[in-house]
Amino acid sequence: MATRVTIASTISSPPSFSQCRKHCSLNCSFNGLPETSTIFTSSTFHYRKRRSFKRLTLVGVSSAMANPSTVLVTGAGGRTGQIVYKKLKERSDHYIARGLVRTEESKEKIGGADDVYIGDIRNGDSIVPAIQGIDALIILTSAVPKMKPGFDPSKGGRPEFFFEDGAYPEQVDWIGQKNQIDAAKAAGVKQIVLVGSMGGTNLNNPLNSLGNGNILVWKRKAEQYLADSGVPYTIIRAGGLQDKEGGIRELLVGKDDELLQTETRTIARSDVAEVCIQALQFEEAKCKAFDLASKPEGTGTPTKDFKAVFSQITTRF
Repeated sequence: MATRVTIASTISSPPSFSQCRKHCSLNCSFNGLPETSTIFTSSTFHYRKRRSFKRLTLVGVSSAMANPSTVLVTGAGGRTGQIVYKKLKERSDHYIARGLVRTEESKEKIGGADDVYIGDIRNGDSIVPAIQGIDALIILTSAVPKMKPGFDPSKGGRPEFFFEDGAYPEQVDWIGQKNQIDAAKAAGVKQIVLVGSMGGTNLNNPLNSLGNGNILVWKRKAEQYLADSGVPYTIIRAGGLQDKEGGIRELLVGKDDELLQTETRTIARSDVAEVCIQALQFEEAKCKAFDLASKPEGTGTPTKDFKAVFSQITTRF
């Protein structure tokens, strides 16, 4: 897809690339392209006369389109991971999507494409092929507690949960995420986006008691490891995840679980997915960590300016 730029010119012969730079900055903003995009190349020029001057039409491809970023989504078979993977696929002019799942069944569930790799994040060697050659990594892997069988809600009480052997938060949310960060750093990845959960500042958070897994403790440890890794990062600590339509609510960012003290503690999975992708587009999102929730549907103004959202954030961890 070409970006057509029209500028006035008094040049009497086809210009060189350096001449064009005198007329149009390569690092400008035009037609909604990112400020860091290259607007044109010097390969194709068309002239046409118009009144007393010649008008130069430059036909080129923005750098975002000519060189789309390769982005790997781990946990691509999960409910949020599927959304991120799909959104990247829909924006093929900007991104080359890859997915990482643990089983063939999960791969088939999201279409079974060749860009979906099978690997176990607990085994660092198994995920290297998926990570080689990528520009960015979005981590959406997480241990998942299961309800113990036999719970009868009609009898009251609370259900009990457990983690399967080998799939405790320590193994998945700590060792598994550490393996991903190490592999990405070794591969020269330019940015890592990690999705965690709010609540990590409180050791007594009820989520830690599920299956005696201390899930937020291990997530927090992985987040700290990423922040100390030297790789540009964005850590998104999402509120309660909802399977609702995205893009129709005002998003809220906070720090240190302050949003948990309000009535706005939830967010649609689709909105989390969108923030993951938007974080790849703005320098303002790099080397920052923040809590993420949204106002209820019908209140506030749906968020469209993500640069402004990221600019609000001052916390690095």
